[in-house]
Amino acid sequence: MRIALVLFDGVTFLDFVGFYDVIYRLRQFEPTKDTTWDICGLTEEVTDELGMRVRVNVIRPDLSAYDLVFIPGGMGTRKLREDVDFIDWIRTAESAEFKVSVCTGSLLWGAAGFLKGRKATTHPNVYDLLQPYCEEVVHARIVKDGHFITAGGVATSIDLGVYVIELLAGAEAAQLVKRQIDYPYQAAGIVEV
Repeated sequence: MRIALVLFDGVTFLDFVGFYDVIYRLRQFEPTKDTTWDICGLTEEVTDELGMRVRVNVIRPDLSAYDLVFIPGGMGTRKLREDVDFIDWIRTAESAEFKVSVCTGSLLWGAAGFLKGRKATTHPNVYDLLQPYCEEVVHARIVKDGHFITAGGVATSIDLGVYVIELLAGAEAAQLVKRQIDYPYQAAGIVEV
């Protein structure tokens, strides 16, 4: 499994890190031990909403080379959904088996046209921004419609990571990861279409 983790200026790093810290553990399990990932972007360095900087290790890869493409959210998504160059790059993920987002990352899947006819979610404060892009905005923490998995607000990134672990490596693996990160919560509000 090859995973692309998409970063951009104006990202919310907790969206990214919450998911990354959990899925990093996929390598512990037999079915997913060969998992690799790249931190991808259009520039060598991205700056989050608060000014923290992170280096990207792969610039503008063809996202069709990945099995799973993950897009976090952040205030930067508002402008990026109108950025033709960025959205054209996101469209290269068309053949990726899983398209995953947390928070307003779903706005970018929507702007690229991938959510037409699908149910999806995003941060509860911006359901109205997602509505034009999808069939139905579901007021839930995680929505899986086929191989599209969208998740709600920032803290949902950890629930999303655990959900993906269970999807790819099984329920026992997900429970082990929850113990490793001392995460006692049960995800609520998961809708599978």
